[in-house]
Amino acid sequence: MEKNGTDPILKVQDLRTYFKMAEGTVKAVDGISFELHPNEVLGIVGETGSGKSVTVKSIMRLIYPPGEIVDGKVLFKTDEFSKGDPEYIDILKLNEEEMTRIRGRHISMVFQDPMTSLNPIFTIRDQMIETITFHRNVDEAEAERIAIDMLDKVGIPDPRKRLNDYPFQLSGGQRQRVVIAIALSCNPEILIADEPTTALDVTIQAQILELMKDLQREFRTSIIFITHDLAIIAEMADKVMVMYGGKAVEFGNVIDIFENPIHPYTNALLKCLPRVDVKIRDLEPIPGQPPVMLNAPPLCPFLPRCPIRIERCEKEYPEMVEMEEKHYVRCFKEALSDGGE
Repeated sequence: MEKNGTDPILKVQDLRTYFKMAEGTVKAVDGISFELHPNEVLGIVGETGSGKSVTVKSIMRLIYPPGEIVDGKVLFKTDEFSKGDPEYIDILKLNEEEMTRIRGRHISMVFQDPMTSLNPIFTIRDQMIETITFHRNVDEAEAERIAIDMLDKVGIPDPRKRLNDYPFQLSGGQRQRVVIAIALSCNPEILIADEPTTALDVTIQAQILELMKDLQREFRTSIIFITHDLAIIAEMADKVMVMYGGKAVEFGNVIDIFENPIHPYTNALLKCLPRVDVKIRDLEPIPGQPPVMLNAPPLCPFLPRCPIRIERCEKEYPEMVEMEEKHYVRCFKEALSDGGE
C-alpha cells in the first residue's frame, strides 16, 4: 500500500494521560508520538499495563476521572468542520458536541470484549440504525438497508432476520462481527481495534482477522490494531509501535521490527515466542515484573529488567532516536553496542 507523498491522517504528538490517585500519579501514557497514514495499519504491541488501551481511549476522548489527558496534541485531518479541503483539528480541544460528530463517523472503535460491547436490552437493529441515522443523515429505511448490507459483508447469515435478534442470541464470534459492522457502517477514516479477538477461540480469531483485512482493503480504512500477539501484528500491520511503561520504546516498519529488533524489550518479546524454524528446549521468559507507573522515576521503565543496562541508564532518560531509516528506538547507543542485537 502506497503511503509515500501522502499526509498523515492522524498525528499524535507528546500525548500524556495520567491517573491521579491518593497514593500519587500513575503516568499511564507518558509522551507518546506517532503518525498514521491513509490506508495504513499501525500495530501497537506490549505487555498488559504498557498503556496501549489508554493511548487509543485518549484519542477517542474516553478518559474519565481520575484519569486526565494532561498534555499533547491529537491532530486529525478532516473536512467535518471546514466544509472544504480537509484540515488538521486538535481532537483534544473539541467540545463534547463536536467530538460526538467525530466519534463513530470519522473514527470508530472496536473494543476488547464482544460479550459486553453490545447493549443486551436492545436488538441489533436498534443499535445499528441509531448509529447510521445519527451520523449519515438518512431515514430509517435507508439505514436498515445499510445495516443489512454491512451484516452481510461481515459474514452474518440471513442478515435481515438476524437484525431483529438480541445480542444474547448470537455467538461470541457473531457479536464481534456485529460490532465490526457497526464500527464500519459509517465508513470511518480510522478504525481502532483494541484486542478485538482476545475473548474468541483460535478458529474464530483467524476468521475475524481475515474479515478485518478484507474490509480494510474494501473500505481503505486506516487501522490502529492493539494486541498482545506478535503473530497477529506480523500478519496485520504495516508499522509497529512497541510500548512499555507508558512509553514507545521502538517504532518502525513491521519487517524491520521483526527482522532487526533493536530495543532489548522488543528482542525479549520475540524470544518469548515459539518458532517453527528453530529448535529450542525452553522459551526465554522476560525476568521480573512489568513496572508499576505510580510515581515512576524519570528513567527508562525497562531498566530493572534490562540485560544490557549500563551506568548511564541509571542516571538519564533516553530519547527516541532514529537508528536506521524510519526505525526509531528509545535506548542509549552505548547500551545497544554493548550487547544489544
